[in-house]
Amino acid sequence: MNNIPKIAVFGGGSWATAIVKMLCENLQEVGWYMRNQSAVDYIKENNHNPNYLSSAEFSIDKLYLSSDINKMVKYANILIFAIPSAFVKTELDKITENISTKIVFSAIKGIVPESGLIVGEHFQKNHKIPYENIGVIAGPCHAEEVAMERLSYLTISCRDLKKAKLLSTYISSRYIKTKISDDIIGTEYAAMLKNIYAIAAGMAHGLGYGDNFQSVLMSNSIREMKRFIKKVHKMKRNINNSAYLGDLLVTGYSVFSRNRMFGNMIGKGYTVKSAIMEMSMIAEGYYAAKSAYLLNEKNKAKTPIINAVYAVLYQNKNPKQIFKKLTEQLD
Repeated sequence: MNNIPKIAVFGGGSWATAIVKMLCENLQEVGWYMRNQSAVDYIKENNHNPNYLSSAEFSIDKLYLSSDINKMVKYANILIFAIPSAFVKTELDKITENISTKIVFSAIKGIVPESGLIVGEHFQKNHKIPYENIGVIAGPCHAEEVAMERLSYLTISCRDLKKAKLLSTYISSRYIKTKISDDIIGTEYAAMLKNIYAIAAGMAHGLGYGDNFQSVLMSNSIREMKRFIKKVHKMKRNINNSAYLGDLLVTGYSVFSRNRMFGNMIGKGYTVKSAIMEMSMIAEGYYAAKSAYLLNEKNKAKTPIINAVYAVLYQNKNPKQIFKKLTEQLD
């Protein structure tokens, strides 16, 4: 690898846009794949993403833009994927270039529906990328605050800590602080689970529960997360660190949280279908709730909050009745 690696970001949404902005603070050129050619053309002409984080302006001479995914894979040796989990397989199926020798970081907060795997596991099993070359970019961080250059923190996880440190060097700036971790599986599951708990927080708010209940819900959520992750990947970790508890809190409480917004709509009486149609962005927790529920049928961790969200989203249960029952299971 050259002293300065070529890095490409895959995705056209708010999180992909935010990561490109971070990288542009440190690199002379950043690759950016967007599947929509019209969005590529718009950025080249207007210096900002037409659909997400439009306040974030880019110097076009720093961007290598393309709607050809194989061209971008060939260009870079570090690939950062920030594609919604529901579309990961569709996009990866377009790749004909060999990616088994690439370093891949996932900034995807969900599970690949077709395989039922977190993204790192999907890359390892389906694209033969060694775990040492797979990493995760986790929060606590909302893309909208990155666009506003508000101080934000990220956790970069990789089994090979040298690779985590390398990426952190190119993402860090005056408004981005980073921490590294070797808990790639734990941080990726935490990033997936916190979206489910944010939906629960939104449902509770929509149903009229107040701050007192929300605090109980969040404190139970972090303990439930700890039980769940311990079942899938047992190792020494501090669940109160920012990558776990911090990411949970910002997603559960922030006005920028699309998962909380989605849950709030459900709590206020929207059907699942109508809430999905109303949202202009993907709520990853919707897909994660099903995957986590099915995975836990095998692992048998105590997960009353995941069970409650699943019951409302996939079993058409009444949110008011489900949350009344949930209040008796929390402490």
